[in-house]
Amino acid sequence: MVALTQSTQITNPARLTVETIEIAEQTTAIRCLDWDRERFDVEFGLQNGTTYNSFLIEGEKVALIDTSHRKFEQLYLEVITGLIDVNKIDYLVVSHTEPDHSGLIKDILQLAPDIIIVGAKVAIQFLENMVHQPFDSMVIKSGQRLDLGNGHELEFVSAPNLHWPDTIFTYDHKTSVLYTCDVFGMHYCDDRTFDENFTAIEKDFQYYYDCLMGPNARSVLSALKRIDKLTIGIVATGHGPLLQHHIPEWIGRYQNWSLEQAKTEKLVALFYVEDYGYSEELVRAIAHGSARTNVAVELVDINNAEPQEVREIVAQAAGLVIGMPPQSNVVAQAALNTILAAVHNKQAIGLLESGGGEDEPVYPLRNKFQELGLTEAFPPILIKETPSKITEQLCDEAGTDLGQWLNRERQSRTVGERTIKQIKSIDNELEKSLGRISSGLYIITAKKGEVQSAMLASWVIQASLVPLGVAIAVAKDRAIESLMHVGDRFVLNVLEEGRYQGLMKHFLKRFAPGADRFAGVKTYPAASNESPILAEALAYMECEITTRMDCGDHWVIYSTIQTGRVAQVNALTAVHHRKIGNHY
Repeated sequence: MVALTQSTQITNPARLTVETIEIAEQTTAIRCLDWDRERFDVEFGLQNGTTYNSFLIEGEKVALIDTSHRKFEQLYLEVITGLIDVNKIDYLVVSHTEPDHSGLIKDILQLAPDIIIVGAKVAIQFLENMVHQPFDSMVIKSGQRLDLGNGHELEFVSAPNLHWPDTIFTYDHKTSVLYTCDVFGMHYCDDRTFDENFTAIEKDFQYYYDCLMGPNARSVLSALKRIDKLTIGIVATGHGPLLQHHIPEWIGRYQNWSLEQAKTEKLVALFYVEDYGYSEELVRAIAHGSARTNVAVELVDINNAEPQEVREIVAQAAGLVIGMPPQSNVVAQAALNTILAAVHNKQAIGLLESGGGEDEPVYPLRNKFQELGLTEAFPPILIKETPSKITEQLCDEAGTDLGQWLNRERQSRTVGERTIKQIKSIDNELEKSLGRISSGLYIITAKKGEVQSAMLASWVIQASLVPLGVAIAVAKDRAIESLMHVGDRFVLNVLEEGRYQGLMKHFLKRFAPGADRFAGVKTYPAASNESPILAEALAYMECEITTRMDCGDHWVIYSTIQTGRVAQVNALTAVHHRKIGNHY
């Protein structure tokens, strides 16, 4: 294949360059090369920089697939306006809305306000909250096609959870190019457009898979199944070199790694009916909560799933969630019968109404699952009005409860292993010395909009003087984790020695999904964001999160302190002492 056009522009000491190259007939790759980037989110320490890849397809109609990172704003817009009159672009296909690929969508809309944004339903919803301006859109489903003319017929393939919920692939039947965004990508930046140097990039390819795709191995397998019948000439990835020379090897590695990973995972299968009520929205919130507990999740639209596929997924799943379908939907009713025939008594089940007005009644179906011996992971979620953020949090917490229930055997084994280990290593100086690191006792309280939560914490330290800052360790499966992201605010309440037992007992309770964690507790709102301040706390600090670091089973969250106050000047902080440092 001959590169018909190619250009590179170098701008500043940070070494940001843009390459354009024709990779197939009437198809141009716009590759933004970030040579010196050293870290990507919290997952990646980068050794070879990264790239952000965008693509232009010019048939009778024109489609742009993805944009780029905001740091390339000036460069990218100069290049694309040099390639084409932006007002002639008919469609902007959004593979997913992660900012490194969608960061310049608003800029494109300002230049070409009549462009049609094409994406999954969830992607369009996300974009409405991102660009803050009206735009024309086309919601697409897996298998749907878009004809650009001149033989360029785009087919869309749903690939949710890879690694965002709104991910889609796009396949051009004329050029056999498969556009995959993050999937099959890698953070690797050099002058080669393609993957001819296999050995130079294979470690980065696996590292990227391990960090982003491995946690969603079952979703990877589902996506691979959907593209199995496609004849693929080029894999046009969103990061790194495009794949052309070793495609079977790359796909084979994804297949093998994912099969191996899936063997050890607990699976939650979530069934819903797309475009009915709030089914998909609520099920995704439950899936988010379950994924927090390190279980695999798979969303299944029962309108588009074959009976054999439903049976296979149910057989593999340890937990099931069903958003009630409409009673008049014959296909969905058949799927429910298939699920009932395939379940077994070691599974957990969770049911919720979809709020579409014709929902299958929850309680008769609940009774059937109970008669079959399934364990109810959370009480039925009943939707009587338009879901709010509180409803979303309720679903998220229900998903967390389900995931924690599924992990109970693993946790039980772990506790047993630790007990045996402690007996064998009673003289182990490392574990005993680690346990001598004492800490205070605190209650973290957070509020975002209508949603609020709390947790008892002991892994808290002052982390900086200028600015004043603290670091807190938050277990990944804690419900409050969803309120502890960069930019969020919370209150660090310090408990008082001799007066902490009541608060500690209250916040150590297991709360039902959506339950008010502050019922019966005296609080008043923080000035910065109305997070609850505990009236019985010794002191409090209002904090804003600036950094999250992945530390195994916990996030370490660094926050700057905005303000604070001590209620009892001469009182002491409650202190937590351990004897062994390998468990709480």
